[in-house]
Amino acid sequence: MARSRLSVIVACHNMRRELPRTLYTLSPAYQRGIAPDEYDVVVVDNGSTPPVSSADVSAFGPNFHLTRSPLPTPSPASGINAAARAAAGDVIVVCIDGARMLTPGILRLTAAAFRAFDDPVVATLSWHLGPKLQNQSLLEGYDQRVEDALLDSVDWRRDGYELFRISTLAASSGDGWFLPAAESNCLALSRSAFAGLGGLDERFRSAGGGLVALDFYRRACESRGELVLLLGEGTFHQFHGGVATNAPPDRHPFSDFHREYVALRGKPFAAPRATAIYLGTVPPQAMPFLKASAEAALAIAPADGS
Repeated sequence: MARSRLSVIVACHNMRRELPRTLYTLSPAYQRGIAPDEYDVVVVDNGSTPPVSSADVSAFGPNFHLTRSPLPTPSPASGINAAARAAAGDVIVVCIDGARMLTPGILRLTAAAFRAFDDPVVATLSWHLGPKLQNQSLLEGYDQRVEDALLDSVDWRRDGYELFRISTLAASSGDGWFLPAAESNCLALSRSAFAGLGGLDERFRSAGGGLVALDFYRRACESRGELVLLLGEGTFHQFHGGVATNAPPDRHPFSDFHREYVALRGKPFAAPRATAIYLGTVPPQAMPFLKASAEAALAIAPADGS
């Protein structure tokens, strides 16, 4: 079967510190088992001040390109959708948050999933860098300086799976690989599937898109035949003052985001119940998360196995 070219769309806004690390984790120097001509990376600058420069993006390889949202809005949805329409790839990989670093096997396994399955949804789980969810750790002094030292403590550039050693599962992935997740911050669909869903819903107007990523993941899972979850891979959120990820618990905007979701969908948000097919291997650094995932699933499994 012919290889599907991937177009990876990375949205960013004022991520001068974080974006270079994220782009490095998408570069041919870091990603394993996939050639530069099998994918391209499109950075969507959603009104950064100062703006992201083309030179800063193209420095990661000839397959890296920059585009700008013509009318930047608090939500990245319209910029991502425009980039997807213009993308060269047969497969659209949405990275809605440019502060999230990736593991080295994501692109190879995503391409493999599209060769093995008929028009799947390919998803990954999400982690936060640091010992706790960043909404909590910031109350204990976690900040960009602490995170820089944490990243320097492991050789993640040589082996990106070292990121598992210094991270904790995000709340949206908190039950691990074997129970439903609420979202995926690296989500791949065929170009036709992306278009069939209408892309990300641009009616979500909240800062950062509100629950637009959760909504898109749910709609994708409900509309496609196979959900392929990449085992042993993930994305890792850097601390950058994010609207939701780095808000203290008492000022978290979820209630406002959820009201917007209910107004648009007419019902409360719930994680999709799609049954996943697993693709990948588990590196030693991720074994503690594999164990915790299995224990979480076993804790709610019926005793008779039904």
